[in-house]
Amino acid sequence: QVYVVESGGRRVQAGDSLKLSCSASGVRFKDYHMAWFRQPSGKEREMTAAVSGKTGLTWYIGSVQGRFTLSRDNPKNTVYLQMSDLKPEDAGVYYCAAKIGGEFNVADYQYWGTGTEVTVSV
Repeated sequence: QVYVVESGGRRVQAGDSLKLSCSASGVRFKDYHMAWFRQPSGKEREMTAAVSGKTGLTWYIGSVQGRFTLSRDNPKNTVYLQMSDLKPEDAGVYYCAAKIGGEFNVADYQYWGTGTEVTVSV
């Protein structure tokens, strides 16, 4: 069975930094593509950052480029999303997801966590 669990969301002030964590079990972790998605309240879900299995290539949506960093620690079966200079438009529920095969920066991910909420106050 494949399980994906994310954590770390909380309320922050605009300009703050925050680090989210995601652990996946039941998979050969290093072979899986991993991604972070987010869904602002009342808006559609969007893929935010992704990292490929095997090769470790990364992709970021343009609005977070230079502010967010996705990293993976394969021995810990964990990926992180380090977010800096948070803006109100970054608020929403963040989901971690995993898949094997296909292109890592395409949003057809197979296995999903249940989300962790980030709120940004001004």
